[in-house]
Amino acid sequence: MPGSFIPLKIRKRGASKVVVRPDGQVEAPGRVATQHDHPLLVALTRAFYWQQLLDDGVVGSGSDIAQREGLHHSTVNELLRLTLLEPAIIQTILAGQQPRCMSLLWFQRNPLPTDWMAQREVVAGFDA
Repeated sequence: MPGSFIPLKIRKRGASKVVVRPDGQVEAPGRVATQHDHPLLVALTRAFYWQQLLDDGVVGSGSDIAQREGLHHSTVNELLRLTLLEPAIIQTILAGQQPRCMSLLWFQRNPLPTDWMAQREVVAGFDA
């Protein structure tokens, strides 16, 4: 309806703004209800497939995978790091509920620590 009024409030929470719905619930900053990141999902799938090839001894190294796939070895090694993500973070990505800024490009530029507790702290910082 043109000219309809939607009773939403925008409030500051720290450095970010949040939407306060009419029922008083606050939409989490930086998140959307469900936003599947297709490139990130493909990268996760490839990484776990390649890790399985390594674990099964089908290939001996990331360089072998790169040669088979026609990729640069650094690309393969970057993607293989995704297999070190905490399972809860992987589940969040698979559900499409990761912070908006968590993308494949983010992982390529900002490798997470291998320690799962440290990973949780980095991810929690996305919403701060």
